[in-house]
Amino acid sequence: MASLFLFIFASISDYFDGALARKYNLSSQLGEVLDPIADKILVLFMLFALTLYFASIYIGFISCIMLAREFWVSALRDLNARNLNTSATKVAFLAKIKTAIQLSAVGLYLFGLSFNLVLIIFLGDFVLFLALIISLKTGLTYSQKTFSKLS
Repeated sequence: MASLFLFIFASISDYFDGALARKYNLSSQLGEVLDPIADKILVLFMLFALTLYFASIYIGFISCIMLAREFWVSALRDLNARNLNTSATKVAFLAKIKTAIQLSAVGLYLFGLSFNLVLIIFLGDFVLFLALIISLKTGLTYSQKTFSKLS
């Protein structure tokens, strides 16, 4: 139950941090770099903890694919920064949706665990798969934009 409340607090504070920064035009380059990293740490660490808790190959496999995608996109961002092509890997709206869906999946798992609701945990599996599909889609889009500009 404590994990659920801490996770909800972290997710809501992340949302309001971004919303307030945009509303009052308080964004910075450092914030643009650190915010996605904080999101990744929150989501992936929670997924790895859930993998261990459930001893789930399914959650672990999806988490590893998502982690590989994150490393790949980070490499693309570095490559684009070196080639003055940062627009190719600027955070897309679909990537923000991906993060929200990932947070929802983790929230469903924690809610299901907190109240012993197996159906909610099962629903979390579907939401996590949806997050995987969107992760792969955005990774592919960033790759296409990067390599079309490099050629």
